[in-house]
Amino acid sequence: MKIISLLAVYPVFLYVCLTSSFSQAFVKAEGKRFVMDNESYYFAGVNMWYACYLGATPEGRIRLVHELDTLRSLGITNIRIAGGTEKSALTHALKKALQQSPGVYDTTLLKGLDFALAEMGKRGMKAVVFLTNFWPWSGGMAQYVNWVTGDSIPDPDITNDWRDWQKFMDFSASFYTNDSANVLFRNHINMLVNRVNKFTDCRYKDDAVIMAWELANEPRPCPDVPIKEVNIPAFISWAHQTAAYIHSIDSNHLVTTGTEGKVGCRQDTAVFLQLHESPFIDYANFHLWPRNWQWFDCTHMDQTLESSKQKAIEYVNLHISLAEKLGKPVTLEEFGLERDSCLAAPGTPVNARDSYLKTLFDKVYQNAANGGPLVGTNIWAWGGFGKPFPRAQVLDYADALLGDPLEEMQGLNSVYATDTSTLFILRNHAEKMNSLSGR
Repeated sequence: MKIISLLAVYPVFLYVCLTSSFSQAFVKAEGKRFVMDNESYYFAGVNMWYACYLGATPEGRIRLVHELDTLRSLGITNIRIAGGTEKSALTHALKKALQQSPGVYDTTLLKGLDFALAEMGKRGMKAVVFLTNFWPWSGGMAQYVNWVTGDSIPDPDITNDWRDWQKFMDFSASFYTNDSANVLFRNHINMLVNRVNKFTDCRYKDDAVIMAWELANEPRPCPDVPIKEVNIPAFISWAHQTAAYIHSIDSNHLVTTGTEGKVGCRQDTAVFLQLHESPFIDYANFHLWPRNWQWFDCTHMDQTLESSKQKAIEYVNLHISLAEKLGKPVTLEEFGLERDSCLAAPGTPVNARDSYLKTLFDKVYQNAANGGPLVGTNIWAWGGFGKPFPRAQVLDYADALLGDPLEEMQGLNSVYATDTSTLFILRNHAEKMNSLSGR
């Protein structure tokens, strides 16, 4: 009797992750710290949401490799990137998006995400991947609601009036209680978690280059309107249930929220604590925006910089104390400051930003070195070798993409590769944070 190999009868799919010449291991949360290979993991990182857009074209890939090499030379080991953009008709929303319509994807951009993760893996970097957005610039939650209801999304960028922004935020926050919209969102999560990277033959769920899945960029409940109090428990329930869903299909990766912190929790620390208390939320995070919160004015830097730094340290201290209560790590994953005098072009001065970043980096390192829960940073945002273009042309040129969303002045909050003074500060911070990990 001829013995037939089982391999000839049953196809066997092997997911061999060819991601890196570095040793790759998953990052885990243990108490108030991250661990990797049974050692503490601390990091200095950046935001580069547009990584998949660069990875989607031959010209973009050349630039992306250059950007990653530069970041690696600075000691950067962690990059926060977009893993969910939704095509929207809003004024300043991305016209090219990963998800064109429910379940219909731009395969070129998906392959761009594959390329970005593969190249990060070659350099021993980790990715934090946010899955959608509360704000309109990338489609986000509001677009999911529009897809299932057909209701028009309020477009705040037409008037930039605070009342229109409130209408938009109400619309976007209705996502938490829209079951049909969340079915579409979970379909996206399932697709991404189970996607096989075209460059590494590795399923995303098995890829140690990914450190964490993030529920959304800056999710928040409705604005501070008393009649909308019901939205707070809905918001918290949505976060907990979505995090539990991710863990049910991916046992390897961390999950976090993407919140701004107290500011994104209706200025209520109790909401922040409730949001992160679920065992399915592995660590906390917060953002820090002096201009958006009307602390800093780039037209009056001398009068507002020092007070902004003081308020920023108070905000950091608050979230350190909240993380202590949670017994979980916390990261400062989005923070920055405008260039001097509200300029945006490469070569313009960044004295205020340098002073601000140094103050925050010193605070983070001090807490981390003393065994505190603040374990990593991701500045907003890396612009690298990009340069400002008119909004309408940004997605057409590989060197036009910057860290600033299209609804903002291009280059204003971006760190260019030519900002040598900022790069010196960033490198120094990275060396200190990496030393805590023994790297």
